[in-house]
Amino acid sequence: MLIPKNSLRVGASVGALLLATMVPAFAQEAEAVAEAVETVAAGSGVSEETAYVFNTFLFLVCGFLVMWMAAGFCMLEAGLVRSRNAATICLKNISLYSVAGLMFWLIGYNLMYGVEEGGYLGTFSMWSAGGDPSAADGYAAGSDWFFQMVFCATTASIVSGTLAERIKLWPFLIFTAVLTGIIYPIQGSWEWGAGWLDAEFGFSDFAGSTLVHSTGGWAALMGAIVLGARSGKYTVDGKSNAMPGSSLPLATLGTFILWLGWFGFNGGSQLALGSVVDANDISNIFINTNIAAAAGVVSAMVLTQILYGKVDLTMALNGAIGGLVSITAEPLAPSIPLAAAIGAVGGILVVIFVPLLDRLRIDDVVGAISAHLVCGIWGTMVVPLSNGDATFYGQGVGVVAIGAFVSIVSLVLWLVLKFTIGIRVSAEAERGGLDQSELGLVAYPEFVK
Repeated sequence: MLIPKNSLRVGASVGALLLATMVPAFAQEAEAVAEAVETVAAGSGVSEETAYVFNTFLFLVCGFLVMWMAAGFCMLEAGLVRSRNAATICLKNISLYSVAGLMFWLIGYNLMYGVEEGGYLGTFSMWSAGGDPSAADGYAAGSDWFFQMVFCATTASIVSGTLAERIKLWPFLIFTAVLTGIIYPIQGSWEWGAGWLDAEFGFSDFAGSTLVHSTGGWAALMGAIVLGARSGKYTVDGKSNAMPGSSLPLATLGTFILWLGWFGFNGGSQLALGSVVDANDISNIFINTNIAAAAGVVSAMVLTQILYGKVDLTMALNGAIGGLVSITAEPLAPSIPLAAAIGAVGGILVVIFVPLLDRLRIDDVVGAISAHLVCGIWGTMVVPLSNGDATFYGQGVGVVAIGAFVSIVSLVLWLVLKFTIGIRVSAEAERGGLDQSELGLVAYPEFVK
């Protein structure tokens, strides 16, 4: 087919015109891409608006991962309590999460983050996002509230497992309301709210080994002391009777859920995803978190094999949690070998302290005091090994101050509840199970006569 010469001339002219306009455009685009690559490579991140979106996304995704830990605690505890108490522990877990959410909205958030720099106490007021959103804020105010709220709920979950099988529902929820609305926010403000521990002592707790886990552990310990052990748990001569739970597969599932949720717990505590540096840091946090948990499992397995001649599954499960709690105070700075060592020690501490508490006749149904309190202290105190900005003195001051505050206030509150409305079910109700006495139903009706 022949093409007319006039058409060729027109085509050549159009082509020349397009080429003349496209070459500068390609050059400008290449220059813009090069500048973007340079900016990202320098670690300065992206535009304010893009950073706002990514940071908000981080808070929301990690927040619902931490919320999923509520299911992990519920399944772990339901598996480790006896079948006649399983429904009650499920109710306590969903209700404590609900109470925590309401209290953190009504008073907790502003009490925790309304404190002046170097101060001791925030403001007693209801949280509100307020104002129009701005990219300069760095993230959506609501995403931050949600992320901080699920941390608060985690603290209360620790108490629930320790006191299972003998505590009344409503006194427990009253304590939960005070813990999540007042106790947790006040001590949290001393570090995460830029209060006195942060300003004066440089106390460092990246994701809450002390602020979340030890706080829940101290509250649980005081409750266990005031409440007393389950009937039949300890003999007159001091021996401890085993009280096997209803479902080890369920407890194992709960541990895996907690392990998954912990990536949100520690990864989200980076508080930013607006740059290459942040993305890289979060990746390293995930790795260290996973390595510490794995090392905790293995160390607990090896030690129980040595001590008892057989591996104890419940110790292995708590070994994972102990490793996770231990790395939570500083999951970013340690090398992988150091993260493994920190987690391994956490697993060993669990195996040592669970029977030690039994010797002291402190009945902790799920081993939460050992896994959260003891390992929380350990993880907090080893932060200076990898974080040069922290000191052993500052870490020690924080551990002691928070431990004293939470223990004293919790002890007073437990005693007030005990001598007013009572915190323990009757002996008859305990024998029959809390499902019947507190709820009037049972978790596994086909197995109950």
